[in-house]
Amino acid sequence: MTADEQKRAAGEAAAELVEPGMTVGLGTGSTAAWFVKALAARNLPVRGVPTSEATATLARSLGIELIDLNDTGTLDLTVDGADEIAPGLALIKGGGAALLREKLVWAGSYRCVVIADAGKVLPRLGRFPLPIEVVAFGHKSTAARITALAWTTGIIADPVLRTSNGAPVRTDGGNLIYDLPCGAIEDPAALAAALNDLTGVVDHGLFLGLAERALIGTDRGVVTLYP
Repeated sequence: MTADEQKRAAGEAAAELVEPGMTVGLGTGSTAAWFVKALAARNLPVRGVPTSEATATLARSLGIELIDLNDTGTLDLTVDGADEIAPGLALIKGGGAALLREKLVWAGSYRCVVIADAGKVLPRLGRFPLPIEVVAFGHKSTAARITALAWTTGIIADPVLRTSNGAPVRTDGGNLIYDLPCGAIEDPAALAAALNDLTGVVDHGLFLGLAERALIGTDRGVVTLYP
């Protein structure tokens, strides 16, 4: 199976977890898009909370009823992709620049399921640069503080401002994204805690202790991983 076929298989398997009447968090990215399409095909009476404007546009086009996060209580289930999955279901997310909205929806859900192709499963986090969402005001000084913080955790690297067509990438919330090329993250929890305390950082792509399971598309079919 190609990586895209594996993503589709994982997304379709996740759609089978949805039951009528649920409020469902709809993730962002190419794998999550397969889940949204499979969910729409089931034609269930559900409500979706999108984690990005791109996902909202896709869901509306497929006839999924949407609800704002402010207008719902705890979500029944959130399904989303990941850029990396390590043991314990430690994740790096944010390649689609929706990490803050994704984390807000994840934090508001009873259950969170991550879906991915087999290439996303690694022995440890860090091959994929860690996305860090920062306030636009004074972002260069924030980037300098990120560099200093990274050094204290053994990561000798400078964060890189994410751009597209020569302009900084803006999140749906109007913030900027810096990508930190870690190489390897020996202590994800310590790095996450340090970034949470850094002035100017809105959030980061380390999703730890949030996923209850992962559905991984492989050449042998969909495999389930647990923390």
